[in-house]
Amino acid sequence: MPNIKVFSGSSHPDLTQKLCDRLGIDTGKVVTKKFSNLETCVEIGESVRGEDVYIVQSGCGEVNDNLMELLIMINACKIASAERVSAVIPCFPYARQDKKDKVSRAPISAKLVANMLSVAGADHIITMDLHASQIQGFFDIPVDNLYAEPAVLKWIKENIVDWRDAIIVSPDAGGAKRVTAIADRLNIEFALIHKERKRANEVASMVLVGDAKGKVAILVDDMADTCGTICHAADKLMEAGATKVYAILTHGIFSGPALNRINAACFEAVVVTNSIPQDKHMRECQKIQCIDVSMMFAEAVRRTHNGESVSYLFSNVPY
Repeated sequence: MPNIKVFSGSSHPDLTQKLCDRLGIDTGKVVTKKFSNLETCVEIGESVRGEDVYIVQSGCGEVNDNLMELLIMINACKIASAERVSAVIPCFPYARQDKKDKVSRAPISAKLVANMLSVAGADHIITMDLHASQIQGFFDIPVDNLYAEPAVLKWIKENIVDWRDAIIVSPDAGGAKRVTAIADRLNIEFALIHKERKRANEVASMVLVGDAKGKVAILVDDMADTCGTICHAADKLMEAGATKVYAILTHGIFSGPALNRINAACFEAVVVTNSIPQDKHMRECQKIQCIDVSMMFAEAVRRTHNGESVSYLFSNVPY
């Protein structure tokens, strides 16, 4: 593939390596370091003049440092005369701060991040399973929001023996659309759990809407952070008579007490994608399994570079 360069930020070099292996190219040379006062310094180690540049950086770990590093890398490539700079952001940072709540002085940080990416010089964004689809509208540049759904469907069919007798469950009302789409593709039933929060990250009460008795329950959500919600939901489903409970999540953030909660919960497996590095989590928690989505990002990069349609990826896994 001529005229293409793929650079890796420091958040997820493993994903970038898999993406480059799939495309049959070498990862671009870049040195990222911090000065003694913790300022980020980036040196692009090869010419990008007239090139189609892709920078892979996920919003995980040290989120603010990684975001700043991404902005600096985009700007460095842009002022080095790159033809086009695309930011590949598997897990979009600050995606949960996408609207004002009842507190009128809350920020809309996702819009701020969108503005920062545009001002830094990004021409195109590739991301996956945005927490809220309307974040695409925060940008004045093209955004390709890929879906983990095709890979999730494939995993369900290959790994859950009695998936035809399963029920797909959303742990909150916000994920109802995602769950109905998967249930329709599998031609099985769905349910949702209505939850009331007293304050952020604390769930007050839960009510199951649907019938899970005697069925395998598959909880589906876009992200899990402290895992309080999905662990509550799993208990609720077991109380309602579910035989087994699986959880399938696109972004497994797993901060704070998350891994302890999963270990103590009644899950058969908690399945996540590698949009965020999962090696450490998998070592600490045997229930966590990982779906590799590097080929979806690689195919999105290839199609974007060649000027082909990316919409094929919304319903197919490119194997």
